[in-house]
Amino acid sequence: MSPPSGSQEPRRNLGIYSGLLSSFLLGWAPILGKLAYRQGITPLTLAALRTLVAAVFLMIVYFIFWRRFFLIPWRMLVYCLIIGAINGVGSLFYYSGLGRLDASRASLLSSLYAVWVAIFLAASGQALTRLTVFRLAASLVGAVLVQSPWAVTNPSDHLGAMLMIASAALNGWYMVMGQWVLADVPSRSATLYIITGMAITVSVARLWGNAPLEPVNAAGWQAILALGLTTALSRLATFFSMERLGGVQTAILNLMEMVVSLVLALVLLGETLSLMQWAGAVLLVGGTSLARRDVLGGAAPPPSFNPMDDV
Repeated sequence: MSPPSGSQEPRRNLGIYSGLLSSFLLGWAPILGKLAYRQGITPLTLAALRTLVAAVFLMIVYFIFWRRFFLIPWRMLVYCLIIGAINGVGSLFYYSGLGRLDASRASLLSSLYAVWVAIFLAASGQALTRLTVFRLAASLVGAVLVQSPWAVTNPSDHLGAMLMIASAALNGWYMVMGQWVLADVPSRSATLYIITGMAITVSVARLWGNAPLEPVNAAGWQAILALGLTTALSRLATFFSMERLGGVQTAILNLMEMVVSLVLALVLLGETLSLMQWAGAVLLVGGTSLARRDVLGGAAPPPSFNPMDDV
């Protein structure tokens, strides 16, 4: 396959930069979640309030600056809300698992969604270059080194790990469906209604739990607001990147969130890393650093078909 034309290079560069921005923002999620838990906030309450903050923030921004992105075909609206519901269930698993694991380990396990994205999209017909497969393999080896039993000093919580793996599977499927929707809907419209679907799903789950809302102090609200803003902005950056690179490339770029989480957990939470974990982080950075060469050297763009057209 020939390299992309000069007109495609700026577009794909924007996709790479957006993917890296998304990974930086996503890397804050387990850290802010842990800071919220220290203030007595439960996982279900955190997931609900964080998503509501993200949805309200986006609604205000869109009403002021991007009103045209409110309008999408009703069928695409339904698809976005369904995708948001899937992501919402994934977030419930994520924050429940985060309550049982270290922030660094939680980030590593949740990153397995990149594997699901690659499998689902390859099965749907998107070609993967050898460099893409190599980058994914290097990143996964890095993830194993960071998470492996011989690299960590504290015992693992198996239920927490299972919740994180379930979250990864759902998030992988949400990214695949999100890529299909982007064939017909601008990324900003998709982000708005997917976040809305998340907020509805998680809020219903919180109300269904029928537990009284625990008191939230100022520090707790700071963590919730920061997490809500990073959620909204990371989703905007993720879908902007997917629109230009596709789900596989964006998912591999987002693996950098693990490195961000590891460093932040070390600095802000006092968690420690072994030499093996740092070696894994180097592999993750290496796999991500080849992104531009892969994308500009022949990696397949997002497929032009949309399987949802037949639904």
